[in-house]
Amino acid sequence: MKAFRKQQWKMLLLTMVCYLFFYTGRHNFGWAAHGIAAEFNVPFATIGWISFAMLVGYAIGQFVNGNLADRFSARFMIPAGAYLSVAANLAVSFATSLEMVMICWALNGFFQSMAWAPGGKIISNWWGANEKGMAFGFYTMAAGLSSVVTYLLSIVILKQELEWRMLFRLPILLLLVTSTLLLIFVKDRPSDLGYRELDHEIPPKGQQDWLTRYKAVLGNKNFMTVTLAFAFESMARYGFIFWVPVHYLGANWKENSHNIWVTFLLPVGMAAGAVSFGNLSDNFFRRDRIASIRFGMLASAAVALVIFVAPAENTALQGIVMLMAGFFVYGPQANFWTLCPEMLGNNHTGTGIGLMNMTGYLFAALGEPLLGKLIDLTGNTSYIFASISGICLLSALIISTINRKTYIIYR
Repeated sequence: MKAFRKQQWKMLLLTMVCYLFFYTGRHNFGWAAHGIAAEFNVPFATIGWISFAMLVGYAIGQFVNGNLADRFSARFMIPAGAYLSVAANLAVSFATSLEMVMICWALNGFFQSMAWAPGGKIISNWWGANEKGMAFGFYTMAAGLSSVVTYLLSIVILKQELEWRMLFRLPILLLLVTSTLLLIFVKDRPSDLGYRELDHEIPPKGQQDWLTRYKAVLGNKNFMTVTLAFAFESMARYGFIFWVPVHYLGANWKENSHNIWVTFLLPVGMAAGAVSFGNLSDNFFRRDRIASIRFGMLASAAVALVIFVAPAENTALQGIVMLMAGFFVYGPQANFWTLCPEMLGNNHTGTGIGLMNMTGYLFAALGEPLLGKLIDLTGNTSYIFASISGICLLSALIISTINRKTYIIYR
């Protein structure tokens, strides 16, 4: 038992460490937005469309790669996506036209999608029903910390007054290393090391075809409702992730450089929220993921309104609300991911995670150019937070229509 426990934590931690550096190849774009807009002389709405292209590429990739994670080895899919993402980031850094930036960034979205659902599949295989909330909480925390790492590295690069292209060259080197470690040391499921499978759900004899897996997921009405709630949560999350740097950098950020560190508290809050909500739903809400998600989204709506009305010159207050915004808007993701195996079973977890994430990123993609246009029309980045508040309320309303008693597979 001790040997198996050691392997459980080994697989979880290695998967977390790998994903810890995945956002260095994706969330770096918001920090390059000012530089790209200036060099190519385009408005922020155009920058929003480039982000849109990446998110659409990511969404399409989630739809495809989540299903493939239920069929092929996740430990090979994740490093493959990492290596291709590194190549795409380097291509962006040498781009000589805006069209080249958009094409390479859209491809990068697809490559980045080869990690999350396969990683969730590994965790679902290695952790039983009673600990899935905790395990997915730690996994989601790694994603939140990935934003912390990316924000920190980006701030350091900007502080050194390096050009925006370096944001696509330096941070991704860490992704190259950690994805290689995963390839070497991680195993897909307990049976690969001679242990029995968990949750009494043995892989079916003969692999299910891709269409059967999609039908099983798409036919689950409760899961599709949860997916819609997740879509609005993702739109709100990316509204924060992409536009907060733009909001705080501003036109004269070098003269007010202390403001830039306020943005760092957003991903710190996200990381804390992820691991907290995993345990919160397991213990305080007694595995009622729906109640936990609703609580987080209502709190996010309130915090977004505070940011909207809070005076920009009050750095201490802005820092507190940034921390809380990250905590509440991202924390519920740990509960959304846990719902995938709980509602669909381990054998369809990859497909469910992929479909959920695809929908989330399509909605997030739609939000990027709209929020960019809002900034262009108003000339005030604060209005994005009023919009985010309404989006969070929609997510809370939709998730509230689900009755927990009708969906749980593993109690």
